[in-house]
Amino acid sequence: MTKISTYILLCLLFLGLSYLEAQEADSAEIPLMFTIRGSVIESDTYEPISKVNIEVNGGAYTTTNSQGEFRIQVKMNDELTIKHSDFETVYYTVKSNERLTVKVEPNNRQDAGALRSTSKYSQSQNFRTLIDSAYVYLKKDAENSIQFLTEALAISSSSRENAEVYETLADVYFQWKQYDLAVSNYRISLQNEDSEEVNLKLAKAFKFNKNYQESIGIYESIDMSQLSNWQLTSLYEGLGDVYFAIQNFEDAINNYKEGLKIAQLNLITPKVTDLNSKIAEAYAAKGDEDNAGEYFDKSLNLATQENKKRAAEEKVKVADFQNKNRAYDDEIKNRQEALEDIEDIEMDTIINNESSLTPQKQNYKIGNAYYLQKDYVNAIPYLEKSIAEADEKEDLVVQKDAARKLSEVYRDAGQFDLAFINARVYESLVDELYIKKEQEIAQANRFRQDLSEKQSRISSLESDRALSTTKYELSEERNKVQRLIIYSLTGGLLLLLIAGYFMYKSIKQQKLSNNLLALKSLRSQMNPHFIFNALNSVNSFITTNDERTANKYLSDFSLLMRAVLENSEEDFIPFEKELELLELYTKLEHFRFKDKFEYSITIEENVKIEDFQIPPMLLQPYIENAVWHGLRYKKEKGKLDINISQPKSDELSIAITDDGIGRAKSKSMKTQNQKEHNSKGLGNIKKRVAILNEMYKDKVDVFIDDFRVAEDAGTKVVVTLKKD
Repeated sequence: MTKISTYILLCLLFLGLSYLEAQEADSAEIPLMFTIRGSVIESDTYEPISKVNIEVNGGAYTTTNSQGEFRIQVKMNDELTIKHSDFETVYYTVKSNERLTVKVEPNNRQDAGALRSTSKYSQSQNFRTLIDSAYVYLKKDAENSIQFLTEALAISSSSRENAEVYETLADVYFQWKQYDLAVSNYRISLQNEDSEEVNLKLAKAFKFNKNYQESIGIYESIDMSQLSNWQLTSLYEGLGDVYFAIQNFEDAINNYKEGLKIAQLNLITPKVTDLNSKIAEAYAAKGDEDNAGEYFDKSLNLATQENKKRAAEEKVKVADFQNKNRAYDDEIKNRQEALEDIEDIEMDTIINNESSLTPQKQNYKIGNAYYLQKDYVNAIPYLEKSIAEADEKEDLVVQKDAARKLSEVYRDAGQFDLAFINARVYESLVDELYIKKEQEIAQANRFRQDLSEKQSRISSLESDRALSTTKYELSEERNKVQRLIIYSLTGGLLLLLIAGYFMYKSIKQQKLSNNLLALKSLRSQMNPHFIFNALNSVNSFITTNDERTANKYLSDFSLLMRAVLENSEEDFIPFEKELELLELYTKLEHFRFKDKFEYSITIEENVKIEDFQIPPMLLQPYIENAVWHGLRYKKEKGKLDINISQPKSDELSIAITDDGIGRAKSKSMKTQNQKEHNSKGLGNIKKRVAILNEMYKDKVDVFIDDFRVAEDAGTKVVVTLKKD
């Protein structure tokens, strides 16, 4: 065959409308090293060319497979050398992470390939176009990307093409954090065609879906001899990430170090920086501060040699480490340097609020560091700047945290009026954030449902394809009718089972999401209700000009509020924490009503409180009810008893008894307004217990009755917790 004169065409498809902001975000998300996919085909027949040599100027090498396709690790501005004995060498400079198609123009050839039907080439070209389009929309529009893949699956003509469709589909789900769907589709891709690259992706998806043992199993089953140096480094890094997630820090460090050796030996600079940083984090988590500091120094020096974004990321990590070790001066210095880098980065790139590299987060943390040093003068301006920036960028989480911290700074500085103002601001932000989170959950549920419906459509398409294939085979090979029917029915049943499984999982996920949303809604009602009642107590002391008492009460109240807010996002917390909250709250109520009651908290000797968990703020409304509706109206001084016992090895009993006026008398004394506005605290508790028992199989039981038969009947509440 004579030499072929060549030319290169890059098929980078930008179909439909795309937003400028999405484009900027995409460009910011392209990693330093990434896998570029490509193919080498003839221009007139679209015949793939196999065994083409593909080499990167940095040393990576691969060849095209029988379908003319290749994958190779590159970074921006690398030069690809595409070489084959049948055509002149082609050179291409990498400018994006989109798919690369190299078309070569052959001389007239009279071979079998030239006689193939044009329709087959058109179909092959169309399949490739659809896959490329799916990649263009992968990070911008999940639904559009999946639609292109659905069309590609409809015209795919081989198990290899099916594998590529499902791999790309899994990539879409992984990008949009639907990790369970990503796992399913990577596995389907591997069923069509085995690939170590896809196995690496599957192991990573298992890790993000919290299937840690499955992830470890996939990583350990991969044939390392088939991996490139980059892939081998990624394998050890991925294993380290899984062990870190399950807090097996020793194995995490060992795997990170193995990956680091390969990266250093092969000059994979970005991985060298990342792995030094991850080793430092693992040592820090393990409590080995000396080794952690040593590796953080290495990673910081390496990061500053790469680019400002990577340097800023590492400075923030090191600053977090210094904060844990109370090296506040060094922490402040690193965060201030990171802020300078972030200012330069924001000139070219949009940084979203989820990133750690936002000025509002760094200003908040600098203010917090000054606060921990009791340098209130320097803390205040940084916190105020954080609030202003967070407000401008609509970052309610940081704005809320900064407002709370600013309130604490003013409180500790003795400026109680400003502390109170910022506390009120914080309360309003908490309510606003709860509303926003509820909306986000609802949107996420709708998005999840849309993706599940599209996945079901793809499964249905597979079923239709199987039936069409069966009809074709029946007409071509009548002697195999019975066997083909059996295979078709089996395949159809399997597809129906898969579709049913996805539908069941979707319904289960929807139900869980609804329960979580309900719990968040109830918690959002509990906290303002509790805060309002407690602040009434503070107000009464201020009204009576008892400033010292108000100050002491406010100090204890702030400790209680901090603990309550820290636990407000959890469904269950250790019973020890709830007991601390209970003791502090009861102390505050007794402080207010010393002349009305005495109290005692008794823990029996056989009780192992560390073995039990409890929904946060479960017991407080019953204490509040006992004081405000029972003991407060008693003529003589009353008694509040809290007794904790363990009648069974797997049960914990909390009995709250008071000798107050009792439920019936309390109800008769209510005003008309009180009757119309029943206590939300107890009502919310009942709803929370009902939802939690539905989710966790009857873990909590509450029994309420009169304490005794007397004029002041009192009330007895028994809360029973069951061990996991």
